[in-house]
Amino acid sequence: QVQLVESGGGLVQAGGSLRLSCAASGRTSRSYAMGWFRQAPGKEREFVAAISRSGGSTAYADSVKGRFTISRDNAKNTVYLQMNSLKSEDTAVYYCAADKGHTIGVVIRPSGYDYWGQGTQVTVSS
Repeated sequence: QVQLVESGGGLVQAGGSLRLSCAASGRTSRSYAMGWFRQAPGKEREFVAAISRSGGSTAYADSVKGRFTISRDNAKNTVYLQMNSLKSEDTAVYYCAADKGHTIGVVIRPSGYDYWGQGTQVTVSS
């Protein structure tokens, strides 16, 4: 089992920045393909960004490309999401997820993930 804990959410003005962290614990003897998703009120959970086990491959939703950056520190079992130029439409609960398989690349679909964090609220005021 792997436990994921997100942190770093909060209230920020439009145009501001936040950095989310996702710390993994439990079976962390190896790295996992990781992803960030978000869910706004009344909407379905959507893909935001993903990173491969090595960190060599990343993927982003078109809506955040150029503004968000996903990265990881495998020594710390932590994945980050740097969010710049935030917009009101970025307001959502952000979740990190881990794929327990041995996927080489990135995982885009929520169904590809096995472990989920509890989420952290990001609110962008306009």
